[in-house]
Amino acid sequence: MRSQLSGPPPERGLFCNRTLNLRAIKAVGYDMDYTLIHYRVEAWERRAYEHIRDRLVAQGWPVGDLQFDPALAIRGLIIDTEKGNLLKANRFGFVKKALHGTRAMDFVTQRDEYSHVVIDLHERRWVFLNTLFSLSEACLYAQLVDRLDTGVLPGPMGYADLYEHVRKNLDATHMQGQLKAEIIADPERYVLDDPETPLALLDQRNAGKKLLLITNSEWAYTEPMMHFAFDKHLPQGMTWRQLFDVVIVSARKPEFFTTRSALFEVVETNGEALLRPHSGPFKAGTPYFGGSAVELERHLGMSGDEILYVGDHMFGDVHVSKSELRWRTALILRELEDEVRAIASFRPTETRLADRMVLKERMEWESCQLRLELQRRRADYGPRTDSPPEAELVSRLGELRESLEALDAELAPMARAATELSNPIWGLLTRAGNDKSHLARQVERYADIYTSRVSNFLFATPFVYLRSPRGSLPHDPSLPGGTPVFPAADGGGGMADAE
Repeated sequence: MRSQLSGPPPERGLFCNRTLNLRAIKAVGYDMDYTLIHYRVEAWERRAYEHIRDRLVAQGWPVGDLQFDPALAIRGLIIDTEKGNLLKANRFGFVKKALHGTRAMDFVTQRDEYSHVVIDLHERRWVFLNTLFSLSEACLYAQLVDRLDTGVLPGPMGYADLYEHVRKNLDATHMQGQLKAEIIADPERYVLDDPETPLALLDQRNAGKKLLLITNSEWAYTEPMMHFAFDKHLPQGMTWRQLFDVVIVSARKPEFFTTRSALFEVVETNGEALLRPHSGPFKAGTPYFGGSAVELERHLGMSGDEILYVGDHMFGDVHVSKSELRWRTALILRELEDEVRAIASFRPTETRLADRMVLKERMEWESCQLRLELQRRRADYGPRTDSPPEAELVSRLGELRESLEALDAELAPMARAATELSNPIWGLLTRAGNDKSHLARQVERYADIYTSRVSNFLFATPFVYLRSPRGSLPHDPSLPGGTPVFPAADGGGGMADAE
């Protein structure tokens, strides 16, 4: 384990959108899947993919030869269910890259399809890939679009019908429990062990914070998975259930944050888990089923910005708890570690690219000035001089054109490499061209902080004062550096956190 005094490696920092004083947080709630427990993404998603594919084969679909492609989809993409496309959009909702099925759209086709379209996620047409659990679904859907276009799938069927069919079979896979039974039977194959996560939570608990587990997973899955991931790393004689003040399973997020639902105790009898209606205060050490955030707040005697909720689902964990309850929010983006490392390794090329772009902009500026001077002379208007002669202006303009063409040829491979960082098809999770991606805008809007894993809190300590960077606009002067990866703790007297 790294010394906390040395700080984390850059990819394991806490990134702050809105100032957060962790000392002012009285309770920290956690999701489980891909938050407290991290899975080997390719192994899990490949198996989920195979379950859905095999269900379709059993229904007579000719898809038994299809294989999971881990590079085909990333979190934050958008499925256009009307047209059978996978899209990457920027923060304004404009499409920057598109695949029809598994095939990249050429520039003209993409422009014709989307130049007048602004993506609004409130419309049913768009499906946002909120979590890593979406990757198998998106991969299979894209491959099935290819098959639908060739006419080999049962029909008649449109792209939206096809998506609903994939979604229905994915839900059935999870409901029947066969996939989760495989995970429970062989957790080492699917789970990434992180001994630092239990220690981070012990720090928070011993600093006086209430710890909450709020997961959509059912008790029969939650108990063995938390036992596997936590108990071996806790002090002798302590189990994961003693770590949490409240445990809620089958929470039905996002509805947990927006509606009221009956609360049940999970009663373990002869190896079976039964449900018993519950009213009144929560009992220590008792797991609960269902319920609502309003009921939880009443039990805790806390609300709003006294509670921090940590999860991996952009909508179900972060967006809803922030917009409905004004809880403070932390988003877990495991992919961030690869992304930060990729950006760091590309930095020398990025520096060369930036230097050459400065030269390009200077030459373009000079070219524009020369063109304007020639235009004014030929149209005989505006301020003008007769020197240098027009022939010299034309000659210089030609030289600049040739130099710009040569410079573009030099820039092209570097610019292309920048778009392929982390993923050869989609590039970086948080970028869309030179702009922020639609996912990055969602993170910026709803996540007070974001980080790659829960154990990164270990470096920050439960007493950290996280400060957001100064916001910037295009007219602001450029300053060296960017968003602080590991904001320093406040050395003063515990200022109140603010949004």
